[in-house]
Amino acid sequence: MKYCVLLCDGMADYPVAQLGNKTPMEASKTPSMDKLAKHSKIGLVKTVADNMKPGSDVANLAVLGYDPQVYYSGRSPLEAGSIGIDMKNTDVSFRCNLVTLSDEENYADKTILDYCADDISTEEASILVNFLAENFDDNEFKLYAGVSYRHCLIWDKGTTDVGTLTPPHDITGKPIKEYVPNHSNAQKLYEMMIKSYDILKNHPVNLARVARGKRPANSMWFWGEGVKKALMPFEEKYGLKGSIISAVDLLKGIAKFSGMNVANIEGATGYIDTNFQGKAQAAIDEFTNGQDFVYIHVEAPDECGHRNEVENKKLSLELIDEKVLTPVWAALEMYDDYKILIMPDHATPLSLKTHTNDPIPFLMYHKNGNVEGCNVFTEETAKSTGIYEENGHLLLQKFIDM
Repeated sequence: MKYCVLLCDGMADYPVAQLGNKTPMEASKTPSMDKLAKHSKIGLVKTVADNMKPGSDVANLAVLGYDPQVYYSGRSPLEAGSIGIDMKNTDVSFRCNLVTLSDEENYADKTILDYCADDISTEEASILVNFLAENFDDNEFKLYAGVSYRHCLIWDKGTTDVGTLTPPHDITGKPIKEYVPNHSNAQKLYEMMIKSYDILKNHPVNLARVARGKRPANSMWFWGEGVKKALMPFEEKYGLKGSIISAVDLLKGIAKFSGMNVANIEGATGYIDTNFQGKAQAAIDEFTNGQDFVYIHVEAPDECGHRNEVENKKLSLELIDEKVLTPVWAALEMYDDYKILIMPDHATPLSLKTHTNDPIPFLMYHKNGNVEGCNVFTEETAKSTGIYEENGHLLLQKFIDM
C-alpha cells in the first residue's frame, strides 16, 4: 500500500468578486482533482484549534497526526532544525524575516511594504545575514542564514516570554507602531531590529536591488519564538516509511524531527515559479525507492493568498493539478493499491492576506475503495457532505485506516 498526501498550502478561500464570486478552488480548472472527487470521501476538518494561532507550523503538525496541543513549541525550532542548527535545551529560536520597510526617519513610524523583500534570492540574503551576524553575533545571540527571506536567530539562555511577536505577512501594508516588540524581555530584540535598518539600508546588495527595480531587504523582523521539542518518529507512530517534499524550512524541520526523509528539489522556491514537475518526480522516486508514505507540500497557493494575487492563486491550483497530481496519480497506478489525501493545511483568504483557523476541505481517495463522492472538490462540496472532523490531528490515522 502506498499513501500520498498532497498538501496545497493555504488553498481554501472565500468567494472573490474578481473570480465571479467563486473561490479559487471553484474557479480553477482541476480535472484530476475533480475526477478523484467522484470516488472520494470529502468533508471538512479543523486543523487549528480556536485557542491556537493558524500558522502552517500548527496546521502541518496536525495534518501529519501530531497533536499541536502536545507537540507544538513554536515555529522557529522546526526551521532551525532544517538548516542544521543543533539547539540546546536552553536555547530559544526566532524566525528572522528579511523585510522591506518604508523610509520614515523613526523606526516605529515605518510600514511593512513587503514581508519577503520581493522574494529575495537565497544568495543575496546569505550575504546580508552574514553581514548582520558580523555586527550582532556574540555569546548571547547568533544569526543563521536560511532560504530566501527566512532566517533564524538563536538566543542562548533566552526566554519565550517576550510578549506578542507578529508575523510580518499578517501586517503587510500596515504601520508597524502597534506591532513592534514592546515587552521588557524583548528590548534587545527590538534594538537589533532598529539597528539592522541602519546597517542594511545602504548595503551594496540592497543598492543593487533598488537599481534593478527590486525592493531592498532593509530590516530584520523577529517572530515565531520557540524551544526545542522532540516529535515521535513517524515510522514508529504509523509503521510507515515516510518522506516530505517541500521548499519550506518548516516542513523540512518537521521531517528531520520526525525521522522522515527529505527530498530536496532543485528549483523549488515556495512560490508559483517553483519546480512543480520536480516535486512530482521526487514523489514518484520516493515511492519507487521503497517509501510507503509521501507528503508533497506545495507552498504557492499560500504565498499568492498573502499577496492578494487572485489570478496567480487560481493558476497555482491548476499547475498543482496538472504538473503534480496528474503524473503522481498516473505513477501510483502501477501499484496494487494506494490512497491519496488532498487538502490545504489552513485557509489563506485573498481578502485577508493571512491565515484563518476555519475548517478546511479534504478529499480521501482509495484505489480499491467504493465511495460515492462529489462531482468537484471545493469548499462548498466539502461542506455539503456533512462530514466534519473536529480533531485535525486524528485525520491522518483515519486516512491510513480507511
